Amino acid sequence: MSEVTWLTQEAYDRLQGELAEREGPGRTEITKRIELAREEGDLKENGGYHAAKEEQGKSEARIRQLRQLLESSQIGVPDAEADEVAQGKVVTVRFPSDGEVETFLLGSREEAAHASIEVYSPTSPLGSAVMRKRVGESAVYQLANGKEMSVDIVKVEPYIR
Repeated sequence: MSEVTWLTQEAYDRLQGELAEREGPGRTEITKRIELAREEGDLKENGGYHAAKEEQGKSEARIRQLRQLLESSQIGVPDAEADEVAQGKVVTVRFPSDGEVETFLLGSREEAAHASIEVYSPTSPLGSAVMRKRVGESAVYQLANGKEMSVDIVKVEPYIR
């Protein structure tokens, strides 16, 4: 079973709309462009044909991705206590090493496309380290260079667009 992706109603509706557009009018338009390019003759040197076929491949891949995402998604946020870090929450952390504070939404890539705040994936090093932690707790995660970084959970609140 695949992992659940939590989406806001707005993100779910937007993705449903994109899927409908790609499966309907978008697919028809690409097919027409391929047919027109075929009528021009020699396909080996037909740039329009190759561009349309490439676009078709990318569009079909996105359709598969959207279908899988929508099938494995749930609308809302997972159950969590008010002060507990979970997907769909805005998290404020402090880096004890320099006192810097950072606030981000713990959410999916699909949410990030339209969010007004920095979004970290729950599967990112920082996201997975803070997941299910509570205000006042600390978490340690590994940076790309292999060093460890510590953060303190300062604040957790619901995401309101």
